[in-house]
Amino acid sequence: MQINIQSKNIELTEEIRDYALKRVTNLEKLLSNIKEEKGGEVKVSFEISKTTNHHKAGEVFHSDCSIIIDGKNFYAGSDNEDLMSAIDEVKEKLFNEISKDKDKKQTLFRRGASSVKKMLKGLSKRNPFTSKY
Repeated sequence: MQINIQSKNIELTEEIRDYALKRVTNLEKLLSNIKEEKGGEVKVSFEISKTTNHHKAGEVFHSDCSIIIDGKNFYAGSDNEDLMSAIDEVKEKLFNEISKDKDKKQTLFRRGASSVKKMLKGLSKRNPFTSKY
């Protein structure tokens, strides 16, 4: 896994860097399963920024994360009053997006497998490969 962390309009301290790495590596369990299945490479690009230098209150902090798994791109962004909250929000959004994609693949595979099984048993005359009867 290749992780790039960038910052704009804010100093990237070790504390912020470690916090962002910790959140991204929490996703690593989910990413490692996908990586093992596909045998590909995972690239993570994390960006932490302050939207403007002159604002003191409000949703000032912004974080973006883009994960590329074998050409498939997952992206999440968040604006928040607290930098750590923005990072946590991005992690949750990415976790939901990646797990939704994984569940979708499993569901399609199961549906196709059950259709083939019905056809082989003779319960259905529908051809699962052409979707015709």
